[in-house]
Amino acid sequence: MHNEELTIEGRNAVIEAFRSGKSIDRLFILDGCQDGPIKTILREAKKGDTILNFVKKERLDQLSNTGKHQGVIAYAAAYEYSEIEDMFALAEEKGEPPFLILLDNIEDPHNLGAIIRTANQAGAHGVIIPKRHAVGLTATVARTSAGALNYTPVAKVTNMANTIEQLKEKGIWFVCADMDGEVMYNLDLTGPIGLVIGNEGEGVGRLVKEKCDFVAKIPMKGDIDSLNASVAMGVLSYEIVRQRINKG
Repeated sequence: MHNEELTIEGRNAVIEAFRSGKSIDRLFILDGCQDGPIKTILREAKKGDTILNFVKKERLDQLSNTGKHQGVIAYAAAYEYSEIEDMFALAEEKGEPPFLILLDNIEDPHNLGAIIRTANQAGAHGVIIPKRHAVGLTATVARTSAGALNYTPVAKVTNMANTIEQLKEKGIWFVCADMDGEVMYNLDLTGPIGLVIGNEGEGVGRLVKEKCDFVAKIPMKGDIDSLNASVAMGVLSYEIVRQRINKG
């Protein structure tokens, strides 16, 4: 995953990247290194919620492409992140009730890319992902989205459960996909909505699930009991689209 993001090595290069406004997802810094440039880098990193990893020299040597890391390697997103406000602005511009996709810890870049592509086709106004334990906007995600990343805003948040609380205050209702829920055809999924999809293994986390207003189940007729995350997202998104068209 790392080598598909933009790798930036060396103190000056990393400082420049921060100052030019690049989204730095993660930093690897030589443990115990405390000189001036490193302090500058740490100060910049704290402004942008960059994830910090203090590691031994062997680890940096292993990650380095150039062998000239000077004790610091940064990974920048291949694409810029948006703000949640951008999604509301897009909904308003289109004269539609907001439709947001929230992803609880999706780790597979192909799944994230496919979700962004479907989100664009289904008319969602944006995708929200967590900062930790999830894939960011790597080159693979961009490729798999087939260009949709240029049109669909993606925002990163520190805490998904808190974000849901804040969005509820703006009038958004939340539905999450889970096998324990009510069959999706029986739910009213019109109006301003946030669709929450869990990761490939565990599904939606308990804290996030508790914040949702509805739990929707996709009817399954086969012999296995779950769908791939991007497929589940597609099925539920198009049920939302269908209900919106019927209501319209």
